[in-house]
Amino acid sequence: MDIRFYQIDAFADRVFAGNPAGVCFLDGRPEDRLLQSIASENNLSETAFLVQTGDVYELRWFTPKAEVDLCGHATLASAFAIFETEKPEARRVDFRTKGGVLSVDRQEDMLVMDFPARPPEPCEPPRDIAGILGLPPIQVMRARDLLAVYEEEDEVRTLAPDFARIAALDYLGVIVTAPGKQSDFVSRFFAPRVGLPEDPVTGSAHCTLIPYWSHRLGKKQLHALQLSERDGELSCLDKGERVAIGGRAVTYLSGTIRV
Repeated sequence: MDIRFYQIDAFADRVFAGNPAGVCFLDGRPEDRLLQSIASENNLSETAFLVQTGDVYELRWFTPKAEVDLCGHATLASAFAIFETEKPEARRVDFRTKGGVLSVDRQEDMLVMDFPARPPEPCEPPRDIAGILGLPPIQVMRARDLLAVYEEEDEVRTLAPDFARIAALDYLGVIVTAPGKQSDFVSRFFAPRVGLPEDPVTGSAHCTLIPYWSHRLGKKQLHALQLSERDGELSCLDKGERVAIGGRAVTYLSGTIRV
C-alpha cells in the first residue's frame, strides 16, 4: 500500500517552527493497528489520517502511542495540505471526526479552525502539584486537561515538570498558562501519558485556554503564544460554545509511505 504523505509545520510561517504534523491521504480504511504503527514510526506529536467521502474528509489523529479525540495543529496541517494539493480554489474544508464536524476556513494567508469550547471548571489540585510541575500555581482547574495558572510568563517558560508524575495523573495532559508579555496569554502543554512529554503547539488546549482568558480579560479576540523550543503563534476568538483558532502553516516535506 502506498500512502501519500506530507509533514507540515503548523502554527508557523517558516519551517523548523510551530508544531510538525504528519498528514496521510488514504484511499481506504486500514486497520487501526496499521494507523498506530505509522504514527509511531513517524514519531511526530500527531499524524492525521484523511479519507475523502464526497465533499467531506473523515479525519483521525494518532500520537506515537494512542488515538486522541481532538487535535488542533494536525487539523490545521490537514486543511493546509488539502488547500495546497487537492482544492486550491476552495475557501473552506469540512472534517468528520469522532468528536463531530470541524471546519477550517481560508482567510487570506491564515487558516481559521472552528472548534468546540471546553471551558475549565474549578477542581481540587492533585496532591503535591507544586512538586509535579516545579512551581506552585495560583489556580488549578480542569476540562479534558488539567489547567494550572501562574502569575507571570517567566514562570511558565522556566517550568521543569516531572513527566513521570504527570503521566500518572488522570488527565490526557496538563496545560500551564500565564499572562503574556507580548501577547494576551502564554502556555505550555505536557502529555507524556500519550507519548508527548511536551507538545510544541497545541490547538486543542486552546479550546480550554480561550474561554478561560476571554472571561478573565473581558475580551473575545485574543493573541496567544505557546512557549516551547519551536514556539507557536495563535489568533483566538471566543464564540461562546465554539472557539476560532487561527494560524499559518508551511510544508516541510512530501513523499510516499509504503507499507
